[in-house]
Amino acid sequence: MARIVVEGVSKAYQLPSGGERLALDDINLTVADGEFVCLLGPSGCGKTTLLNILAGLDHADSGKVEVVDPSGGTPITSYVFQEPRLLPWQTVRANLRFVLDAPKEANDRIDYWLERVGLAGRGADYPKQLSIGQRQRVSVARALLIDPDVLFMDEPFSSLDELTATRMREELLGLWGELGCTVVFVTHNPMEATFLADRIAVMSPGPGRIVKQYTVADLLPRPRDGDDPRLWEASRVAVRALKGDEETHGRSTDRHVPDLGRQAG
Repeated sequence: MARIVVEGVSKAYQLPSGGERLALDDINLTVADGEFVCLLGPSGCGKTTLLNILAGLDHADSGKVEVVDPSGGTPITSYVFQEPRLLPWQTVRANLRFVLDAPKEANDRIDYWLERVGLAGRGADYPKQLSIGQRQRVSVARALLIDPDVLFMDEPFSSLDELTATRMREELLGLWGELGCTVVFVTHNPMEATFLADRIAVMSPGPGRIVKQYTVADLLPRPRDGDDPRLWEASRVAVRALKGDEETHGRSTDRHVPDLGRQAG
């Protein structure tokens, strides 16, 4: 397992006109060892940019990111993208084998994870023979196959129908409980964040800032039921934070975003 420390991270992109667009502004965040944190915010707020920086897929213009294994080793990280990103010319089994250091000895392990994500017996199929939900199950299995210390997830269920997404969220919590890895999960869905997370970090519209952080268990302890009316009530905390920040931006994009809650880090 591992913890993540983010200090003063900012990121800007060059515009064709020659100027810059500030995507992230002074992000401070700490994710504890084994914690499940959701980054919640509207489209375009920099959630994926921040996730990519945490995962080492992008770089910050300023600030620091550390992913630290308390035991002193090198943390193993995995990433589940919004799209499954499977190799279409390879079978499901070959797509999973691709991420392993010793692929020839991996058959039992692959079979185990296919069964865990509900795809037992589908290893010889190709991605085109699977539904969108099944392909995303393969991508989750691929990410967990290497026993990651940190799992990064970028809106992995956003393209699924709600019934399938609900099942996938429940299964993800079961897998996370089994592995105990640290998870950073990007979403724009307050209900999804409230169901999944230990803690939610709410981000403002661009440039992305963390405007509120809070512990979900203070409102709704685990285990959680997707049909529990308290889930909707708890999710309103995030909704109010999102609405409040949108109203602030609507009045003046030059005005400083107020701190609506404590920032960790």
